[in-house]
Amino acid sequence: MKKSFIGVLSLLLVTALLVSSCGNGKDPNTVQKKGSSGKTLELLVVANEDVYTGDTKALIDSIFSSPQLGLPQMEKKFDIVNIPMSSYKNTEMFKVHRNVILLDVNPSNPDKVYMHIDEYAAPQVIVDFACKDVNSLQNNIRKYQEFMFRELYKAEHRRVIKAFKGMNGYDVNESIKKKFGFGLTFSNEFSLAKEDVDFAWVRKEAKDFGIGVIVDVFPYESKADFDENHILDRLDTTMKHYIPASADNSYMGIERRRDQGGNYLAPIYSKVVDFDSSEYAVETRGCWRAFGDFMGGPFVTYTILSPDKKQVVMLTGYVYCPRNKPWTKRDLLMQVESICWSLKW
Repeated sequence: MKKSFIGVLSLLLVTALLVSSCGNGKDPNTVQKKGSSGKTLELLVVANEDVYTGDTKALIDSIFSSPQLGLPQMEKKFDIVNIPMSSYKNTEMFKVHRNVILLDVNPSNPDKVYMHIDEYAAPQVIVDFACKDVNSLQNNIRKYQEFMFRELYKAEHRRVIKAFKGMNGYDVNESIKKKFGFGLTFSNEFSLAKEDVDFAWVRKEAKDFGIGVIVDVFPYESKADFDENHILDRLDTTMKHYIPASADNSYMGIERRRDQGGNYLAPIYSKVVDFDSSEYAVETRGCWRAFGDFMGGPFVTYTILSPDKKQVVMLTGYVYCPRNKPWTKRDLLMQVESICWSLKW
């Protein structure tokens, strides 16, 4: 895909430009790209030693190595791997990495930032900083940090969705589509654990972990449906009614205990997000716990207004992974988060 300059456009316009542009007049859907490489949430930072140091390295770390929100234990948002520019240019393995940031500092550079979508492999995002000096580089990193983070996460979602399509969970996928009128992409490792008129619980139980997605649909009444407390109250009610824990009379619920200062012991994070084909959506992250049992873990909920504005769809992905090895809660949460992002009306 050809480079697109993002230094002078709004992020909304940039996103549209980047998705639609491609090189040589070819339809990107007709060009078969090789699969990208890299572990889940692994970020390749391509920069020479004299660039990736001091304040620049600290800035990159503060953005991408900061703790992932909503997890019970500290895990970094991304695992950073640094290689020099020469290694990247001369090694095919590095060029097909899924998440790449190029930090190039040279007085002859145009002081511009480019982004490439699926340039050498798919899915792939390459953010290319071509700056004249370190000061310009750092300013541009700060300017586009949220944009970069969002696009890199999209690549992670696309990877999981692509993998799950290759392991098509036909029965579950068709059941969801028939019941709700929209599609979600599950692999064949998931099964439908429980369902009701406007509810479904789909899960995967493995030796070392359990993950799942809760689907809850209800009529849209007002913007108050998207208030944090309303979302948490509805989640609590739904989990208590439908999802038992392992002990007798135990059930799943949101961790909402507070300290003496009134703060959540496990913080809750909410923000408005851009969700495909929806006018309004809210992402909520935090931890769940088992009432009457010793279980818990992270969750992420997407509360989404349907295109016809008649329904609210709540998609909640959760993780139970007590040992955290060889799996991590962060990586498992990315799987169920990606299932939520696979929503197709």
